[in-house]
Amino acid sequence: MKYEQIIADLKNKIYKPIYFLFGDEPYFIDLITKYIQNNVLTEEEKAFNQTILYGKDTDIYSVINAAKRFPMMANYQVVIVKEAQDIKDIEPLVHYATTPLKSTILVINYKYKTIDKRKKLYRVIHENAVAFESRKLYDNEIPGWINNYVKTKNKQIGPNSGMLLNEYLGNNLGKIANELDKLIITLPDKEDKITTAHIERNIGISKDYNNFELHKALTQKNVLKSNRIVNYFAHNPKDNPITLTLTSLYMFYSKVLAYHFIKNKKDRRSVAATLKVNPYFLGDYETAARQYNPKKVVEIIELLREYDLRSKGYNNVSTSPGELLKELVYKILH
Repeated sequence: MKYEQIIADLKNKIYKPIYFLFGDEPYFIDLITKYIQNNVLTEEEKAFNQTILYGKDTDIYSVINAAKRFPMMANYQVVIVKEAQDIKDIEPLVHYATTPLKSTILVINYKYKTIDKRKKLYRVIHENAVAFESRKLYDNEIPGWINNYVKTKNKQIGPNSGMLLNEYLGNNLGKIANELDKLIITLPDKEDKITTAHIERNIGISKDYNNFELHKALTQKNVLKSNRIVNYFAHNPKDNPITLTLTSLYMFYSKVLAYHFIKNKKDRRSVAATLKVNPYFLGDYETAARQYNPKKVVEIIELLREYDLRSKGYNNVSTSPGELLKELVYKILH
């Protein structure tokens, strides 16, 4: 089941006896757990019918015993096991999962790990309850997720603003959601769109000096703007770590190289899907491909690898990250 379907069922009071929530992305696991914890039982019912256990402090047999209890003066009891990945051996849960109590809602948080889908436990839970895998979103999926999240709050965000947040915050959905909530709260009256200026004022991300703007400056071979940005990075290294910039540039130029070898470039939607980018930004890759032929792009990727090593101390004794970045940008542009 998808996250949206699980939440929709919960809102309609369609409950399953077990929710086995696993995977590398804790955000969706936490949201489902929080909804069950806050909404299935009334405050009066929670006193006797809601149990929260932690993997480090329990074992699977204690979990099963808790799940086998019957509710007191309520239709359900809720048992939540947080950090269940710390339970040494979770496989015996299969004995309970085969015939779970319908009056118990057992929530297993199995974060940062995946369950072996070949084993009986997964098959039994999949058949009798909910086995939900919460996977990390790919980088190209984050801007779309940001846009959808803002829509659920009846607000809007432009593509550039979404990309700016993605560049600055990475793919940590919990962190992104927190920052978006702050931005929404601070939107002026009668405004419903988050802009780059609004982000700069309230989060501290510069709308003019960031990796996204550096991509555009290099794409246009704008020497002045490129140097202004890397000079800003050099003077603000804590907010603009060289590792993040090098990674961002590597991803960008890897896509530019891939663009060169796409045969049918007329179908823009297909091209965007192949590159795994928002079609809105496809023009940047088209422009970059015109400015940098395949040979030059390969040279740039080799430079990025070289400067990544130098930034970590290989063949570099005293050159600062800021100076390394200036050297790199010069070599990319010339």
